[in-house]
Amino acid sequence: MNTDLDALVNQKAEKWLSGDYDDVTKEEIRRMMKDDRKGLVESFYKNLEFGTGGLRGIMGVGTNRMNAYTVAMATQGLANYIKLQFGDEKLKVAIAYDSRNNSAEFADITARVFAANGFTVYLFDSLRPTPELSFAVRQLGCQSGVVITASHNPKEYNGYKAYWNDGAQVTAPHDTNIIGEVNKIESLDQVKWTGGEENIVRIGKDLDRIYMDRLRTLMLSPEAVARHADLKIVYTPLHGTGGVLVPEFLREVGFRNVTVVPEQAVPDGNFPTVKSPNPEEQSALQMAIDLAVKEGAELVLATDPDADRVGIAVRNEKGEFVLLNGNQTAAILTYYLLTRWKELGKLDGKEFIVKTIVTSELLARIAESFGVPYYNVLTGFKFIAEVIRREEGKTRFIGGGEESYGFLVGDFVRDKDAVISCAMIAEAAAWAKEQQGLSLYALLKKIYVQYGFYKESLLSITKQGKDGQEAIRQMMTDLRANPPKSIQGSLVVEVRDYQEQVTHDLKTGTTLPIELPKSNVLQFLTEDGTIVSARPSGTEPKIKFYFGVRGDLCCVEKYDEVDRQLTEKIEAIKRELGLI
Repeated sequence: MNTDLDALVNQKAEKWLSGDYDDVTKEEIRRMMKDDRKGLVESFYKNLEFGTGGLRGIMGVGTNRMNAYTVAMATQGLANYIKLQFGDEKLKVAIAYDSRNNSAEFADITARVFAANGFTVYLFDSLRPTPELSFAVRQLGCQSGVVITASHNPKEYNGYKAYWNDGAQVTAPHDTNIIGEVNKIESLDQVKWTGGEENIVRIGKDLDRIYMDRLRTLMLSPEAVARHADLKIVYTPLHGTGGVLVPEFLREVGFRNVTVVPEQAVPDGNFPTVKSPNPEEQSALQMAIDLAVKEGAELVLATDPDADRVGIAVRNEKGEFVLLNGNQTAAILTYYLLTRWKELGKLDGKEFIVKTIVTSELLARIAESFGVPYYNVLTGFKFIAEVIRREEGKTRFIGGGEESYGFLVGDFVRDKDAVISCAMIAEAAAWAKEQQGLSLYALLKKIYVQYGFYKESLLSITKQGKDGQEAIRQMMTDLRANPPKSIQGSLVVEVRDYQEQVTHDLKTGTTLPIELPKSNVLQFLTEDGTIVSARPSGTEPKIKFYFGVRGDLCCVEKYDEVDRQLTEKIEAIKRELGLI
């Protein structure tokens, strides 16, 4: 073992043993010192980093773990920064938490530290979806908000997401400035733990009512829903917060035939019925699909533990359930929203949608066909919220999303919202059935015929450890130095380098600035419409490659043939680039 690292770990562990930490924590440290040296090193070799989105890590004892002490110190740093920014204003903060193990405890600690710092704290009385926390920040006039969640990560993880006064996750310059203040908290002695408990206000059902009433104003086709109120829907919250509001809201907007997967309706941070509580994975939806087959349902909806993302399954022409990916769901929602806004006479040229740079170009083509401007932003919903904030009072946000199963309708919330997304997906299903006798799957095919068949795929390559990080850096260096000249026989005509913030037009030899923040992302665009994107993950030891290809679909009867061709093309691109 590295002797310097060994000494650092021992020093930090001894500091916890002699400090004002609870007996259970100290006993676990002694156990690791005696029997689990590797575990001790992992727990203490560094401090859990407060990144641009907050904290996220494995729960346990130590400076590199999510626990009561790392949560309290992060909260003190955040409180200090808010005080610096808002001065003499009466400070308020909203706090929510999901179903994960220790989430309620971490939320309580966060509330107590804020209260001890003189904040009025609005703490939800039980678990709630992340989007409702975003709504609460604005509704209650708070300067900040915190939700305790690790989203769809495995059960060992928990997290701490910080929000600003617009209800969005913090962006520049606040994100890096908050990190600076959090890093200044080096000791428990700097944390205000007690005093001000009377400043903690419990919130719950009353705010649920306001939130859902606002969401109801976004619905567009009540007549179609009324005529198809018996649409059979199976929903699963995957043991998370969605069960608190999603079934109730679906029924409130008119869907009477909603069945919740009973085994997964119980909030449980161990997620006992799934390998991973991630609606992007088919295995997470399998129990719901099995129930939908048994019940004869038409639509399956699944939300992740903090209910900001939704996965869906729909029936194909053979009656089999097919999972739609995040790009497909976003395309259906964008098409439906813009069609209904036009039919209702709501489009006046002052609306817009937003997508991320790695989300399907199909959304852009749909928006263009309706004469609605669209914005491309970096990966992360906080950047979508940033555009909404910038355009507030000038133009209206209709909807927007990202390929990773997050979508938002309307601007009451400033983060992805699976509560309204579930309802809008169900409403789109009722509308398609009412207008054209179509299923959502058939509607998607119709969209492909009209705009072109856009198919996307994601490849994540994991590179563990220090050597892995270096390998990922080298991959990006090599791509910058030797970009592909062609991809599957089609010339690369444009290279977008978001790190350098320039677009290289290879046809004209000119460069244009990219008006987005710096980000280590490369995109290669070809003459035939193919887009390949490379992006190292900011939270995991991975580099992600996104592939987008396009083909013409003359008629729905040719769908399977074109789908196969596009799938083969994506696999050929991966081989050509040496990725598989």
